Amino acid sequence: MSAWLALVAVAASAVGAPAPAGAGPEPQSASGRVQTIGRSVQGRPIRAVRIGSPRAPVRVLVVGQIHGTEPAGQAVTRRLRRTRPPRGVELWLVDQLNPDGAAAGTRQNARGVDLNRNFPFGWRPGGTPFDTYYSGPGPLSEPESRAAADLIRGIRPRVTLYYHQMMRLVDRGGGDRALERLYSRRSGLPYEAIPLPAGAATGWQHDAFPHDTAFVVELPAGRLAARAVGRHAGAVAAVARAIAPPPVARRPIPFGAERKREMRAYARRHYGIDDYRLRRPRVIVEHYTASNSFESAFQTFARDTPDVELGELPGVCAHYLIDRDGTIARLVATTIMCRHTVGLNHTAIGIEHVGVSDAQVLGNRRQRAASLRLTRMLQGRYRIRLRDVIGHNESRSSPFHRERVKRLRRQTHGDFTRSSMRRYRRALRRLPSPSSLR
Repeated sequence: MSAWLALVAVAASAVGAPAPAGAGPEPQSASGRVQTIGRSVQGRPIRAVRIGSPRAPVRVLVVGQIHGTEPAGQAVTRRLRRTRPPRGVELWLVDQLNPDGAAAGTRQNARGVDLNRNFPFGWRPGGTPFDTYYSGPGPLSEPESRAAADLIRGIRPRVTLYYHQMMRLVDRGGGDRALERLYSRRSGLPYEAIPLPAGAATGWQHDAFPHDTAFVVELPAGRLAARAVGRHAGAVAAVARAIAPPPVARRPIPFGAERKREMRAYARRHYGIDDYRLRRPRVIVEHYTASNSFESAFQTFARDTPDVELGELPGVCAHYLIDRDGTIARLVATTIMCRHTVGLNHTAIGIEHVGVSDAQVLGNRRQRAASLRLTRMLQGRYRIRLRDVIGHNESRSSPFHRERVKRLRRQTHGDFTRSSMRRYRRALRRLPSPSSLR
């Protein structure tokens, strides 16, 4: 790794998680920050333990118990208190969402309501108090389900995981299948579908927050053995790693007032846009540098000189540069246009990879993994479709291609051909679905 990387701070764009309405102060404990998110019918506190940086842009919520007679998941949430989440992820751990049911030994809360039938997703009245699936007098009628809903609205977890018993499976219930399958593999539980009931918490979350995911893990009956607790905590950790934003080091190239003026003039000439800013990215373009040196590529982009090919200003650049060891550097903010792809600079984010061929880049495991994670993160942040992740060689086929200078309308490059990008997009599709970082 180059020497400057040892000194630069690894950073990701982050927004702190807001406290849910009505939440009290956050006392410290040995296992994390404890926050009371609500109270049960009988006044028992419902607490969440927060592990990791409150500035993390990604949050994972794990609920150990929602039915009072299904307590085994609490052993997993308590084990997770001793873990350290990956950089960029904060864990929120709720041991008991239904403390009254736990104290009384009932599935339902103290008013006899099944909390997992009380959420505003296809809710309908059913049963009477203490019937197995009594849904309550109305959606979110119970303080416990309201506390959960307020927390979820407040922190917007990228993933929410609910532990139940006793069916021994990971539910294929409409969440992100890549994450559900990952949990299934790591935990050893089969991956199967069970019917989604009206008023279920996961159904409400899928409906209200379609870019996030929530799923159920049905543990076996009885207490979990210590080894099983470790397996499930490891499965949660694997999910957290899968959705963690990649570390991005900031090493900006000079892009001051003069270069912005040049970019604005370029945009007027080529796109009819009187602005240097990248207002709405809709495309991600993959490139390689045609060199094997990070520093030489960086210096090429840093120099604001007319490019060799077209002789125009500003100089060529890219938003991101990925070294052969997988290190990602952000060179230019994604709010600014960069000259990397004729016909698309007005709407595209450019990612350069240190290398001299598609095969070299895609054959480098660390570089390829970093590229896929960065691209997936940018897809989520800007709602960019998979088909709009393209190689430089595919630029003219983009529906967003626009070029006012006639001699350049058929201009493109040979890096990242269609066949290479088919392979790249297949790999992207296997990753967890993109989601906004808030």
